[in-house]
Amino acid sequence: MSTAQTTELEKTSLEAHVDLCALRYGQLDQRLTSIEGKVNTLQETIEKSHLSMTKILIGTAGTVLTGVLSVLIVILQKAH
Repeated sequence: MSTAQTTELEKTSLEAHVDLCALRYGQLDQRLTSIEGKVNTLQETIEKSHLSMTKILIGTAGTVLTGVLSVLIVILQKAH
């Protein structure tokens, strides 16, 4: 059915309007459910990436700190 026919049919028949609305809401529900699944997947991916990035930052900070302490120890040993 074209949009114009659907509109005219719905104007003259409440039953047709109700049936068409049920179909439309069913399609909307399917689409929203699909979007919800994709958003959940995206959220999980972001959370995993965040955890990964946190581990990398902690590792990098530990490496830099170890390097700085090593340099300080060498400097202090040479000073004595």
